[in-house]
Amino acid sequence: MKLLAMAALATTAACGGRGLTLTMIDASVQRPSNIAVYFTVDTADGEPVPGLTAQSFRIFEDDQPVSVLESKQTILNPEVSASHYTLLLVDMSGSVAESGDVPVIVESTRGFSERVQKLQKLSVYAFDGSPEIHAIAGVDQLGSYKARDPSTNLNGAILKGIDMLHREMAGSPTPLTFGTLVVFTDGTDRAHRVTRDQLHDQLDKVDIDIIVMGVGTEIDGSELRSIGRAGAILIKDRKQIAQTFDQAAARIEAMSKRFYLLGYCSPARAGKHVLRIETSAQGRSGSQEYTFDAAGFGPDCDPTRPPAFSVKRPRPRKVTVR
Repeated sequence: MKLLAMAALATTAACGGRGLTLTMIDASVQRPSNIAVYFTVDTADGEPVPGLTAQSFRIFEDDQPVSVLESKQTILNPEVSASHYTLLLVDMSGSVAESGDVPVIVESTRGFSERVQKLQKLSVYAFDGSPEIHAIAGVDQLGSYKARDPSTNLNGAILKGIDMLHREMAGSPTPLTFGTLVVFTDGTDRAHRVTRDQLHDQLDKVDIDIIVMGVGTEIDGSELRSIGRAGAILIKDRKQIAQTFDQAAARIEAMSKRFYLLGYCSPARAGKHVLRIETSAQGRSGSQEYTFDAAGFGPDCDPTRPPAFSVKRPRPRKVTVR
């Protein structure tokens, strides 16, 4: 049984209009009366809201509250339906290799990898001034990395990283797949293999999150913020490289835990109904609604049953890299 219609996102605000945003990604409606909704929770200013439990959500059908005991609402393990991929792209151009910061970058990458791999599938690549990015099989390889070209092909490396991330995502075994590109750099694009306009034209077309870490006095903060659409961590002091990796890992952790797969057993037995999910956290509140058809619904529902999401793969994209 398929979801017939999904209504537009509805947000109930608190604290002077600063509410929570619940964004539905997909929903599953199955007999006997199973409903599962996969969604994210963020603050109105875009910060992820992790750590909510099944009891953090209130379910209403046609504006009437649904009993927690009757519905047996539960948070399902999202891994049954979704896979998350992160690709870390590390600047190893001449300005990095000759700075003396390589040991701290190696250890920072190691710490980042250990944290992120607990939640997502992770790959690490290095880039310099050459056209290609280079896979790093083990973090220690960064310590002996030799730049093919001492210049900085930042723009081109980002597009190559997006392309590689999409390839990894295409092999996902789950219906839903999400990707995050994390970029560390100490400067700006110097190779000019890809222009700024070409880069941003491609960024406008992709459906992945991008986080940028910029360290040093040569970074262009405005440009890195425009690239890091899911966050930009910018620090002038090179002694704080480790902190930037820590902050990026913390953001990935929070972003991973902002996804919720809420399942419950509907008391409806026929007809179309409007489901509303409400939640409150951090003194704020929000809600979302969608319409489902309960035709043929009956007893003996198991809310932990895996949902029947439609299979969704990353849409093919042609990423142009000159």
